[in-house]
Amino acid sequence: MEPVPPPRPTAPGAAPTARPLSPALAPARRALRRVLSATLALLLAAPLLAAAREARPAAYGDRLTLHARVEHAPRPALRRSGATVEAYDEGTGRLRWTYAREGRRPLGVLPARGEAIALWDDGLVTATVRDDGSTVRWHRALPGAARWLAAHGGAGVLRGLGPRMLAVVTPQRIAAYRIADGDLRWVLPARPGCAFAPARAVRDRAALLVAQPCAATDSWTGEIIAVDELGRITPDRTPLDNERRGERHSAEHPHTEKVVARPR
Repeated sequence: MEPVPPPRPTAPGAAPTARPLSPALAPARRALRRVLSATLALLLAAPLLAAAREARPAAYGDRLTLHARVEHAPRPALRRSGATVEAYDEGTGRLRWTYAREGRRPLGVLPARGEAIALWDDGLVTATVRDDGSTVRWHRALPGAARWLAAHGGAGVLRGLGPRMLAVVTPQRIAAYRIADGDLRWVLPARPGCAFAPARAVRDRAALLVAQPCAATDSWTGEIIAVDELGRITPDRTPLDNERRGERHSAEHPHTEKVVARPR
């Protein structure tokens, strides 16, 4: 048996010579190094990604602020105050929540079912959870309405059509939306040469009567339009109660102009 040679002496202060890695261990060491590098990069990037998410503006500039959480209380009253929609307790006047949109101003607010429906100066209609202001359920844009709203305000634009439907009246059209989800149900355009007058609308039981003045001389009956949650009301239309019982509407909603979807 051959004797094992003694280790070679090293100079004082010199580092010992490292043994070379086994060829079988080198790939594993490189893979581990790549995994550690990727993990470290993710850990360093996580705070940056979180900060970027927080800095990202909310959709439509929405800003909801909860002021007081009240359990088992009546639904709050609503009002406009400057650039915000406010929900407050009628008895105490205490604020429950506020809703604002960056750079925008509410022109009208309407309590409807469990929602707070608001009209904004850029022609956007929103529905916010009325009880606690926890979220904005839907946003709907009114085409071509922003300039008219800036000049005339939002008086009479938001109108209730029973517990399920919302009518939005502008000079060009009346549009009906389902309150629960903002689904567009039907659209009634104004007659050529005429324009709806949102402020000159009144409720008569289930019907909404809307003035439609025309430039040309016309009979007064042609300048008043009656609508309900199904669309325009005409003498030959199937009564609303029949529609609710599941019977077909005569001629599939006659004179409703543009029906988008049947009621659910």
